[in-house]
Amino acid sequence: MNAENTQVIQQCTREALAGELTFPEILGKLAHIGIERYHADYSRQEITYYLPDGDSVVIATPHPSHPTATEFSAPAVEAAVQQSQRNEHTYLDFILKTMSAGCVGYFVQITGRRVIYFGRTGESHIEHFPPAPISV
Repeated sequence: MNAENTQVIQQCTREALAGELTFPEILGKLAHIGIERYHADYSRQEITYYLPDGDSVVIATPHPSHPTATEFSAPAVEAAVQQSQRNEHTYLDFILKTMSAGCVGYFVQITGRRVIYFGRTGESHIEHFPPAPISV
């Protein structure tokens, strides 16, 4: 990953953790630099961003320590997603709520326009992006 792209990704991560960027804004910035997908790993507190050729960069996403529920609750994950869509909480709040719902991480498929949230034993919940185009 080149230094310019890494800088954009680091800025997006910092601003997301600070509650300064919305999910659509982040998607727009990442799509603009060619990011195809990313994987947020709550246990490792990091996100791996990928270009279409497989080139990647890992960025730390420190958040408060919080236990992940044993049971995965797709309805609770969906409720947290809906709160995010309405700008009712921060990204850190979202992390804590989805961890409480048994989520250990998620994959954002920018080109596939979906997010796949998953639990400890492989349970998953898929959210599709709204139909509006991603813009910068």
